[in-house]
Amino acid sequence: MKNINASIITIGDELLIGQTIDTNSAWIGQELNKIGVWLKRRVAVGDVWDDIWNALDAESKESDIIIITGGLGPTADDITKPLLCKYFGGKLIVNEDVLNHVKYLFDKVYRRPGPMLERNLKQAEVPDVCKVLHNARGTAPGMWFEKDGRIYVSLPGVPHEMKGLMTNEVLSRIPKYFDLPFIIHRTAFTMGTGESMIAEKIKDFETNLPEHIKLAYLPGYGMVKLRLTAKGDDKEKMEKELDEKFSVLKELVSEWLVTDKDENLATVVTKILKEKNKTIGTAESCTGGYIAHLITSNPGSSVGYKGSIISYANDVKEKILGVSDKTLRTVGAVSEETVIQMVKGAIEKLNVDFVVATSGIMGPDGGTDEKPVGTVWIAAGNKGEVETAKLAFRFDRERNIEMTSHTALNFLRKFILANT
Repeated sequence: MKNINASIITIGDELLIGQTIDTNSAWIGQELNKIGVWLKRRVAVGDVWDDIWNALDAESKESDIIIITGGLGPTADDITKPLLCKYFGGKLIVNEDVLNHVKYLFDKVYRRPGPMLERNLKQAEVPDVCKVLHNARGTAPGMWFEKDGRIYVSLPGVPHEMKGLMTNEVLSRIPKYFDLPFIIHRTAFTMGTGESMIAEKIKDFETNLPEHIKLAYLPGYGMVKLRLTAKGDDKEKMEKELDEKFSVLKELVSEWLVTDKDENLATVVTKILKEKNKTIGTAESCTGGYIAHLITSNPGSSVGYKGSIISYANDVKEKILGVSDKTLRTVGAVSEETVIQMVKGAIEKLNVDFVVATSGIMGPDGGTDEKPVGTVWIAAGNKGEVETAKLAFRFDRERNIEMTSHTALNFLRKFILANT
């Protein structure tokens, strides 16, 4: 079966200079993969006519599907629509359905005073050679073009609008146009060792994988995801073989395995809490609420998570969490004694079963010879027991915070499993 490949072209100077981070491509790639389309290339170009045109020419030689995001707004730098009109040999016309939708949004939804601007009404202009895709979440319609057996889809750059169009208009159309293979993944999430150690552990397994099953290493903050991917037209046969290989892989990395699903650490913790009917809280100093952010970013976190005490200053540690003045004066805030007392105080104040606590020096300043930047103490505990660990990171402030938060959350996960 022929592979169906896709390219994504993101348009906007703000993407090139880093003012806006491209989250659209990652999401689109995941969704295309689910229906059997392999994302081959991602290209970012500025708001320059020739650059966009050349990108379209180049990607049409590489892929069957070209997804374009950005440049559909009402301002002068939004040139995607007139460019596509010329590229596909059409002319701009007013689409009455789009026009009525734009008027509805301004009159009933946005409720902006005064008459609509001409530039807003021009959002209803589309090339006469495209299929118009209804954008229920905004004024700029999506556009679907077909040429030489390829499809080109132009979408707004606003993530909320792009996702709505992909979900409601694009993903259901692609399988009607192409005969798609099945792409199946299995993902193991590990923490506690680096990818080189894992690679050494599973080198024989990797070497003996059949050609149609690929292994990918996906390292992150203190973790490594191992993804097996199979592609073909016999889904049942592929799933059986992939599951057999995945079982072997999980056994090889069992000492570091967090979950055998493609999910984040906070989701794993939330599932454990729901299963065991337990509650947690966080007592954070150096991480400043980042662990709480990781937890609450996931739907369903309210099942087991009750709250956080961000005791950044010593007087908050003392007055709210009950860390003793003597401890802070003698061994300091970044100490085993402090995080133990933070756990005990937070369990009482938050009335939870388990707490994780952090206290450290994130940098770039504040370190000493005894406690250099990157020194962190973490603790996890319940009413009867508290376990601690000392960490030593060497990164910049942002990465130190993220590494501490993920390590602490995994430390809490293991403590809960060992004490329930």
